Amino acid sequence: MVHTKEEKLKAFGQLLDIMDRLRAECPWNGAQTIDTLRPLTLEEVYELSDAVLEKNDADLSKELGDMLLHIVFYAKIAEEEGKYDIADIARKECEKMIFRHPHVFGEGADKIDAKTVSERWELRKRQEGGGRHILDGVPESAPSMLKAMQMQRKARDVGFDWEDRSQVWDKVREEMGELEAELQEGDRDKAEGELGDLLFAVINAARLYDIDPEVALSRTCAKFRRRFTYLEDQTIRQGRKLTDLTLSEMDALWEDCKSREK
Repeated sequence: MVHTKEEKLKAFGQLLDIMDRLRAECPWNGAQTIDTLRPLTLEEVYELSDAVLEKNDADLSKELGDMLLHIVFYAKIAEEEGKYDIADIARKECEKMIFRHPHVFGEGADKIDAKTVSERWELRKRQEGGGRHILDGVPESAPSMLKAMQMQRKARDVGFDWEDRSQVWDKVREEMGELEAELQEGDRDKAEGELGDLLFAVINAARLYDIDPEVALSRTCAKFRRRFTYLEDQTIRQGRKLTDLTLSEMDALWEDCKSREK
């Protein structure tokens, strides 16, 4: 359903009113701080991500609502501390979007492709930061896979990339060899560093071939869950426990599940 701008503003205003009452009248909501909200917000982000991957509109609408509530929550806490409020947040975001989209909002707006928009976006972000380092915009607390992708993309945007994407496989093989060597030496700390290098190289390969490693790994995790659950269910039907099965029996059930998926 599409609502009018007035209806949207009314609904958002009601959410602001509800937050005011929750902070004033609910002991749990009133006790929250930005520090206690942070892990809850991360949980909501992952739930939102699941809804996006599942393409479930009902769940997606619900999870977006939860995220919106968290934004309002943070803004309310900041307002109480006299720092900023939801209007400041919205205003600054509007200013940023206008500044970063001169091809839309600037005088003599020009028609450009998506790649050029992305390049200009990064340039404008650096201008906003007063000449900050290119990688400074990558959050330290981001999941490592996402962090690696963001760093690699930012480096690519200034020309730091492979001339031919197939060259990345030499790097992957090099890192794999170095990891194996450190594992044989038994140096756990160095092996951990080499494993990180290998993962970084594999993520780089995924980027170069336009594959989202997070989506790819998520699909594999879902596949593993499905097959392992099948193995478990078949074992239960036989009146046995997984620990009663030999590895070859487990492999047979695993292969049976794989054949049923084809």
